[in-house]
Amino acid sequence: MARRPLAKSDVPASRSSSKRPPSPTTTPRQQPKRTRQATSLTTAKVSASKSKYFEEDSDDEQELSEPTSNAESATEQEESGYEDEDRGAASSELSSEAASEPDVSSEGEAKPRKRGRPKADVKAVGKQSKNEELWRHGVKTGLGPGTQVIIKKPKAREAGRQPYSNDSIHPNTILFLKDLAANNDREWLKMHDPDYRASQNDFNSFIESLTQKVISVDETIPELPIKDIVFRIYRDVRFSKDQTPYKKYFSAAWSRTGRKGPYAAYYVQVQPQGSFVGGGLWMPESRALALLRRDIDRKPHKIKRVLTDTGLRKEFFGGVVDDEKKAVRAFVSQSSENALKRKPKDYDADHEDIELLRLRNFTIGRKLKDEEVIGPNGLEHLTKLIQTMVPFISYLNSVVMPDNPEESSDEEDSMDENDEGNDTGMDDASQV
Repeated sequence: MARRPLAKSDVPASRSSSKRPPSPTTTPRQQPKRTRQATSLTTAKVSASKSKYFEEDSDDEQELSEPTSNAESATEQEESGYEDEDRGAASSELSSEAASEPDVSSEGEAKPRKRGRPKADVKAVGKQSKNEELWRHGVKTGLGPGTQVIIKKPKAREAGRQPYSNDSIHPNTILFLKDLAANNDREWLKMHDPDYRASQNDFNSFIESLTQKVISVDETIPELPIKDIVFRIYRDVRFSKDQTPYKKYFSAAWSRTGRKGPYAAYYVQVQPQGSFVGGGLWMPESRALALLRRDIDRKPHKIKRVLTDTGLRKEFFGGVVDDEKKAVRAFVSQSSENALKRKPKDYDADHEDIELLRLRNFTIGRKLKDEEVIGPNGLEHLTKLIQTMVPFISYLNSVVMPDNPEESSDEEDSMDENDEGNDTGMDDASQV
């Protein structure tokens, strides 16, 4: 059966309605896609001064943005890319930028970009927390708001009438050490760093001059850099009950390897009312101590000959008479700080020289007055005292660290044979 064609009146109204132009009251969601694009482009070109991110309360835009349902309004919020909590905070800032924005040429460019919070707010929060750490609650400074505090940069003491010299210790160095003894604290030393630097340089320059004198009186001492001679002012407080961080003096030592090493050394210490000069072996290793005890046991006359030297008796033993027992007793009294209370191993308790065998230090020294160090004659006076100790230091090194062990043993044997009944020969050898 043939079908009859449909009449024009039978066409559904929905198809014919799409060909009609949209009414002015039609919402954007009811308009076709092409019509909505044309409307958005026309609006953007006409009103370029308006923001493309936010809606204003104008009559024309109220008609275009009238929502049809809650679902559509939620969809528009998702397309905008902004959260509700950021709209109010950024609306005033973005509204001022709308006048300078370029025209929108496409729908893709018209989409807004998601923005975070301004970085200025983050910096402000960071600064506030930092200030809160610096100015804690409950701390009273006694200063009102806006008060300026000016702290003068510390300066070193003036040299005064006596200029600094390489051949003497300046009085300012002694004054600094006095202040350091009364204020042995890290914070105090930081505030008086210029005085410390000036005093340290003064002592180092004096030690450089004294080094040349030491080399001239003892040829075994090499010329070493100042850092290998001068001790640091910092104390090792790891195993000490005294936790003060700094020494109360400046000090230096000379040996064949500087202030450290196995050799006997000369020592100088500068301190207010406590300067000191001395030399020897302080707490030697067990091997060196065993060699010294063996030498005292076998050939005690060698060390006794050195201890009875005229210069040592006069400068370091209080001017005792030329007597071996008295000279040994004066030496033991200076070195008995760490001596054994009993006999050492492998030696008899009734040994003739048991006092020397019990020693664990072999040192001599004497205190100096400030005038002997600070004055213009301080350099020459210290040089004279060091020269007096040369026989004692040479004896210790010949036993502990001999240059040639075989030759030294042969010489000792020959000296023992020639020294039998010949006291004058020993006196002459002690002067060499």
